[in-house]
Amino acid sequence: MIVARKWLPIIGLIILSVIWGYNWVVVKQALAFSGPFTFGMMRALIAGAGLFLITACLKRPLSPGSLRGAVLLGLLQTTGFFGFSTWALVAGGAGKTAVLVYTMPFWLLVLAGPLFGEKMHRWQWFAVGIAFAGLIFLFHPWQKQPDLFSSFLAVLAGLSWALAGAWNKYLRSVVQVDLFALNAWQLVIGSFPLLLIALLLEPEPIVWTPFFIGSVMYNAVLATAVAWSLWFFALQEMPAGMAGLGTLATPVLGVLFAWLALGETPISWEIIGMILIFTGLTILSGTGLLLAKKWHRG
Repeated sequence: MIVARKWLPIIGLIILSVIWGYNWVVVKQALAFSGPFTFGMMRALIAGAGLFLITACLKRPLSPGSLRGAVLLGLLQTTGFFGFSTWALVAGGAGKTAVLVYTMPFWLLVLAGPLFGEKMHRWQWFAVGIAFAGLIFLFHPWQKQPDLFSSFLAVLAGLSWALAGAWNKYLRSVVQVDLFALNAWQLVIGSFPLLLIALLLEPEPIVWTPFFIGSVMYNAVLATAVAWSLWFFALQEMPAGMAGLGTLATPVLGVLFAWLALGETPISWEIIGMILIFTGLTILSGTGLLLAKKWHRG
């Protein structure tokens, strides 16, 4: 049973990679009916309310453990990540945005060293360098491009996600808290700044269609309530850097789904950048497998 439990977070990461990979297409299409902050607020609030209901029905603790900790997590994970990533999709392609957001594992790997003492090995530093070179090609600042700002927003989303992951890892090491309760609190707390921004910047009403309702439910139930719980579970059961490595299939699936569903074809500079980033991710995956062997023997 102990060995089986150690594989549970890995299985969870595989499931959430598929859910998140396709979600870039879903959100991109849903933004034709709603503003980005309105959509982000709706997915977070509905998911948080649902998690509170599930937690209550299961008679699990409803306390966040640390209200201050839940507030910071909500601002980073929900307000920051949802806000920046959804905003980036307004002008940016779904596939390119997915790749830029998923620089998160690199940020988390770098943060895991000073915060948790998880040392980066020589090949990991090399992989990070390749990834940053890929970022330069994806941005290709030597050419004018209409989606430069959206690319910057996508990187900010990845950084905000990494900071949230690091904070979540630290918080759960010092405070006893239920996984569902913490996720529910941070979602609801983080949705309120998104609501305020939406009220100030998005006066246009929502266009209610069956597709939009379905996309909200996909995001609220699968991509948020289920997937984020799997993500927090992985952070609880695995080293922070290794958990970040476990999501590396998502940007690949994001690019694939965006190509199949939206017909997005990246230009040459973007292809080079993606190849460099995927190369860095592959190197990190290789070193991550070595770490996994040590982790499973532990």
